Amino acid sequence: MSEPISVSVEINASIERVWQLWTTPEDIKHWNNVSDKWYTPTVENDVSPGGRFLFTMGLKDGSFMFDHTGTYDEVIPHQLITYTLDEGRKSTIAFEAGDMVKITETFEPNDTDPVAMQRDFCRAVLESFKKYVESN
Repeated sequence: MSEPISVSVEINASIERVWQLWTTPEDIKHWNNVSDKWYTPTVENDVSPGGRFLFTMGLKDGSFMFDHTGTYDEVIPHQLITYTLDEGRKSTIAFEAGDMVKITETFEPNDTDPVAMQRDFCRAVLESFKKYVESN
């Protein structure tokens, strides 16, 4: 297993707004994408310890689609989310409130895709989230 990957973004919004848009299924459908070629048609999200999530992501042309599924391990509103993917990899999302809200996502990479690709994918999703929050 490779070293964990960590990616951060700073968002100009309140922690309450950031948390709401991060956790609400209808909002997740709008921002959980790496580019305009991607979409997230299905989101189920029970943000509570032991709660399950399902994000179906794919290319709009239908050539590629996958389910991102797992269980939340720890949830501290406005501060921390940890989860375990169904395949066993773990992730942590830390929220730090200040003049800006800093989100840091740290995750165990898979063994099949290049680490740089996984880091860039995560960064693109976080940047998409930032754009969504700051424009809504």
